[in-house]
Amino acid sequence: MFFYLSQLSFSDMLLISNIVPFLVHIILLNGGLVSLKGCITQFFFYGLSATTECLLLTAMSYDRYLAICSPLHYSSIMSPQLCLYIVVSCWSLGFIITLIPVLLIQTLWFCGPNTIDHFFCDLGPLLELSCSDVSIVKYEVLSLSGLLTIMPFLFIVVTYVYIFITIMKITCITGRQKTFSTCSSHLTVVCAYYGALFAIYVVPRTGQSLNVNKMVSLMYSMVTPLFNPIIYGLRNQEIKAAIRNYLRICRRT
Repeated sequence: MFFYLSQLSFSDMLLISNIVPFLVHIILLNGGLVSLKGCITQFFFYGLSATTECLLLTAMSYDRYLAICSPLHYSSIMSPQLCLYIVVSCWSLGFIITLIPVLLIQTLWFCGPNTIDHFFCDLGPLLELSCSDVSIVKYEVLSLSGLLTIMPFLFIVVTYVYIFITIMKITCITGRQKTFSTCSSHLTVVCAYYGALFAIYVVPRTGQSLNVNKMVSLMYSMVTPLFNPIIYGLRNQEIKAAIRNYLRICRRT
């Protein structure tokens, strides 16, 4: 779990460092300039981090499933080699899935307006600047985003159904609470992250205002990465013990 958390943290740092500096620049100067190549590059790293995070959350649900439903076989199944293979697969798939729409965007012709009413180069505002037919790009992205959100989400739902069934079989109430606490942090992050992704990419945008899309984008691009360390930290006994020791040292000094 800590190995997966380190990869999740790296993905969050990549997402925030890609968006926040330019966002601060826009706020301070009431606008900003970016080249077309720079805008596409920002979209690529944003898509890479967001896609990889979806896959990492799915892998973490499988890790929790093995730890709770098959605890005696956990060490033999979830070996360091398998963990490394899963993480490399997540980053590789994230790179390939993000590269496809980026290559399609490179074939478009941009000759019209050059103003994006957004705080980063998201796909929708970027396609609105093109003078070419963007229907192929939209269908391709809709198909990929649908598969990337629905299939992993269904996998997570199935794993948690088995987890809840296993927890309910525990006769001791204290044992139930302790077992559920090991996956409550991951479940909270999944609900927040996938909820925002469904709202912005899967649910039809007809009738949604631009400000609503901005708020939802802000949710999964900045708020969720901000609260991930807090959510996992407050549920981790080692981290809480380290914070208590640090506070004791500060009081003594």
